[in-house]
Amino acid sequence: MAFKHYVHLHFVIFIWGFTAILGLLIHIPVVETVFYRTLIAALALGAWLLFKKKNFHLGQKAIWQIAGTGALIALHWILFFGAARVANASVCLAGMATCSLWTSLLDPLISRRKIQIYEVVLGLMVIVGLYVIFRFEFGYALGLFMAVLSALLASVFTIINSKLCRHHNPYTITFYEMAGACVSVVLFFPFYMAWMSEGQLQLLPALSDWVYLLILALVCTVYAYSASVELMNHVTAFAMTLTNNLEPVYGILLAVAIFGEQEKMTPPFYLGTGIILLSVLAYPVISRYQRRRVVRQEVLP
Repeated sequence: MAFKHYVHLHFVIFIWGFTAILGLLIHIPVVETVFYRTLIAALALGAWLLFKKKNFHLGQKAIWQIAGTGALIALHWILFFGAARVANASVCLAGMATCSLWTSLLDPLISRRKIQIYEVVLGLMVIVGLYVIFRFEFGYALGLFMAVLSALLASVFTIINSKLCRHHNPYTITFYEMAGACVSVVLFFPFYMAWMSEGQLQLLPALSDWVYLLILALVCTVYAYSASVELMNHVTAFAMTLTNNLEPVYGILLAVAIFGEQEKMTPPFYLGTGIILLSVLAYPVISRYQRRRVVRQEVLP
């Protein structure tokens, strides 16, 4: 991975660290938030692709696959924002760090590549960190569970996107994924109204909500998400998700700065988060060592 790609990846992750905070700043419910996020993102991307005269045609099969991935993204975001509101932004972001564990287990199965032991070990470190957090922060169990499930879905669509970006433009992929996510939320509305929202939708955001929704859709989604798909051409899915574990660091620091006392946690929480982040720092070192080892073995007679 070139240095510029590394810097770009961390800039994208810093932006993602702000999404949980935006989810708390927006007052309309989670499902409606995801609906507007995906709708605005799809419309903005569609307008941009038309302006650039990009080809929308990908083939019916590819469109259905990408739109289906969008449904996973919609569910991921509903769980993500839901976790932040059930618990808080810090717990939500810590749970999201399990992406690396899920990817270490799922990527070899989907990509049919050899399982790397060090990836599994680093993934298990994340579980240890979560255990430390869960043991002492049991009051946040539901929020942490939702965040971990959200991380599982994020791992799945990250692996899928790593394959899609080899054949299609990342902005076209993101357009169809956002459109698919928006349609999925609309199809979910009847169930949501019957069982989860007392029969009503809150589709009239306040002015401040519109500002946050536009930031969420245009900056955190259109730009950051499309950039992450494009970066898939330069980094592995596991490197992407493991580096993405820095999202809790950026997000927690931002949350404490913005929300103050309500985001401050007990020392075991930060210990567990520290263990999770240690896996992030260890991955590039071990990965580089492994690559050099393979090169030496190929060179030596």
